[in-house]
Amino acid sequence: MTPAARNAPPLTSRSILSFWAPLAATWLMMAVEGPYVAAIIARLADPTRNLAAYGVAFSFAFMSEAPITMMMTAANALVTDRRSFLALRRFSMRLNVALIAGMTLLALPPVFHAVGVRLIGLPPDVERLAHVSTALLILWPGAIGYRRFYQGILVRHHMPRRVAYGTVIRLATMSLTAAGLALFTPLPGAFIGSLALGGGVVAEAAASRWMAHAIVTRLMAGSDEAGEALTQREIGRFYVPLALTSLLAIVVNPLVTIFLGRSRAPIESLAVMPVVTGFIFIFRSGALAYQEVAVALARGGAERERRIARLALQLAALSALVLGVVTFTPLAHTWFATVSGLTPRLAAFALWPARVLALLPSLDYLLSLQRGLFVLSRRTRVITAGTTVEAGAIVLVLTVGIAGFDMVGAMAAAAAILVGRLCGNLLLVAVAAWSRRPAAAALAEAEELVAE
Repeated sequence: MTPAARNAPPLTSRSILSFWAPLAATWLMMAVEGPYVAAIIARLADPTRNLAAYGVAFSFAFMSEAPITMMMTAANALVTDRRSFLALRRFSMRLNVALIAGMTLLALPPVFHAVGVRLIGLPPDVERLAHVSTALLILWPGAIGYRRFYQGILVRHHMPRRVAYGTVIRLATMSLTAAGLALFTPLPGAFIGSLALGGGVVAEAAASRWMAHAIVTRLMAGSDEAGEALTQREIGRFYVPLALTSLLAIVVNPLVTIFLGRSRAPIESLAVMPVVTGFIFIFRSGALAYQEVAVALARGGAERERRIARLALQLAALSALVLGVVTFTPLAHTWFATVSGLTPRLAAFALWPARVLALLPSLDYLLSLQRGLFVLSRRTRVITAGTTVEAGAIVLVLTVGIAGFDMVGAMAAAAAILVGRLCGNLLLVAVAAWSRRPAAAALAEAEELVAE
């Protein structure tokens, strides 16, 4: 065990919660930005076409960021000194440039026309709006990668509140940009949405770099001879499985949509599932943040790992209890009918899919915990395997439920998502049990080798 690990302060539930809360708030704020911008566009001229165009552009931007999303976890896990900082920064910048190049290629008129009209089938007027809106987001994946790299460094150095501050700056910039453009320019709503979204993430990236300045200065003051010499190939072996995990998770969403369109009650299912999953995501946001908690705090011995795992189980149980109380009482109908604005018939239609997914946030806490521990032991391929099993289970349940049993699409989708997440968890549990090598012990051995 390294001196830093031996001298790590003892963990309490309160200290873990204070570390986790800003990160959970960050995920929650990010969850509302898409609907928030859409709500602004809906209040401007010609909302239908502009919302459609913005939705296409946002989907492309969201897919483009998938390979860089895990950079926060990578920086949290790997950046310990000058050498590792420079090595991962070089890797991150190269990936950022590649993703920006991909968005630039997509924005070329012939390419976008082929994708927008021939593949998606957009009407000409919507295609023109979506094309410009996508071009305005060319820098999006690079800005996401840049800020997540420095956010990971902030989390590594126990400054999660600064990550939340950055997200507040992002939302404030989005709001000011959207308001200013709507009041003082004749730009279409789709353009305003893309500019607000892009401006917000660029501001957050700049704020993250500024807030990490002191840490970066200390890292750069270190010696090139000290610390771990990470090669680009070693970083690639660590990071590529994490990037594939994000890509697989994103690919599942359009697959589910395709199945919904071929199911019983397709229109109702397509209408309510985004509302249901958006509602469930409110409770999932804290679970998604827990992966960074495990990566940042589990170093230092098996006792720290046990405390983090114990709190994860408590939060999982609490999320199941709270979500169960909401979904199995009249509160659910109030949410879907009053808050979400669904008709009484669609609100009733959404109840059982939401109830089926009531355990999903609990499974997310367990999955984030396990992923964090596997990241610490640098066994990232296991995480990809778990996501692959999850995606396969989702497709299998959807196929059997819809083609075999003619299930209502929304119910089949909810069951498939829950079963898939359960299978992904079980695989990680099985691999950890089979290896008989706890992640914390593997990390301690690795740190001892580096120290020697």
